[in-house]
Amino acid sequence: MSKAANLSPIEAIDLFSGCGGLSYGFESAGIETKLAVDNWPDALGTFARNHPKSRTALFDLGAKTLEPLISSLQDSQIVFGGPPCQGFSISGKRDPNDPRNLLYRGFYEVVAEVRPKLFVMENVPNLASMDGGRLIQEIENDFSSLGYNLTRKILLASDYGVPQNRRRLFLIGTLSERIFEFPQGTTILPEEKVTCREALSDLPENTIEDDSPYSTDPLSSYQKLMRLDSKGIFNHMITQHSEQTTRIISLVPDGGNYKNLPTELQSTRKVNIAWTRYSSTKPSLTIDTGHRHHFHYSYNRIPTVRESARLQSFPDTFIFEGSKTSQYKQVGNAVPPLMAQAIGESISKYLRAEIRNIKNAV
Repeated sequence: MSKAANLSPIEAIDLFSGCGGLSYGFESAGIETKLAVDNWPDALGTFARNHPKSRTALFDLGAKTLEPLISSLQDSQIVFGGPPCQGFSISGKRDPNDPRNLLYRGFYEVVAEVRPKLFVMENVPNLASMDGGRLIQEIENDFSSLGYNLTRKILLASDYGVPQNRRRLFLIGTLSERIFEFPQGTTILPEEKVTCREALSDLPENTIEDDSPYSTDPLSSYQKLMRLDSKGIFNHMITQHSEQTTRIISLVPDGGNYKNLPTELQSTRKVNIAWTRYSSTKPSLTIDTGHRHHFHYSYNRIPTVRESARLQSFPDTFIFEGSKTSQYKQVGNAVPPLMAQAIGESISKYLRAEIRNIKNAV
């Protein structure tokens, strides 16, 4: 992933940071995270390992008072992050009264205190329609009352070189009246999309020890990008399925799902995404956090953490810590770094133009 060169970094605060997908992509665009805040130790451990120049804070942004955090904040040009989305995720109960919907208030209070030139709030696309649009309207009213001009858009990760059809909503607020423009996709046409095979075909079928060498040269330009500066493979431990589960997976063809199974096996899992094999010739579906419903396009198992990280566009130099279950959750909850980088580059361009305009006006 490219790094912004010969430019002074733009300083930022990452809220609900998780393992740091947004921060990693933004860093490649010249945006330096000075502080990352989350209430999950495992994710912060991964964040600290992969962002050694950043400070981390273990803190619950849904706490009744944010004073202990507020008192430690420093001025930053950007505040960004994504409050937990279980309350309004389409995969959840979608209860408008779920208290997790109010976690954005922690984000709001930090923005109100720091007054950054720009903030980025990321979430599930369903937020825009939840409760007839009431929730997003409340959020936008809150930030508008602080003087921010708002723009939002739902972006598709595979439009930005990510081998995954993952949609995310981004709400961006600026203190400037100049309109922020979201980045144009670079891989919009079907033939431009990075496929699962292009992402994963150089990774072995079986478990390998951390820091094991690669057994093949890169087999695609995407693999070459993911392996840049990497000396070995980490987080590639396979899941041992039961004999019956492995047998059922083997009956599903490349790109198939439960509908391809014999009738008596189709209802063995009670979710509509059950027994789904990724297609080798397309980007993956939105990866989950380790629920074991999506399978490798060729191997009769779920993807490893490293394979899931590849589908999220985390480079192989990005190493995940904690238990395997925790690692899956960290990867699945993250914003794909390549999509974040595209947004970060637009933000960097926007803010640097603002600085030039101010200098020219003086």
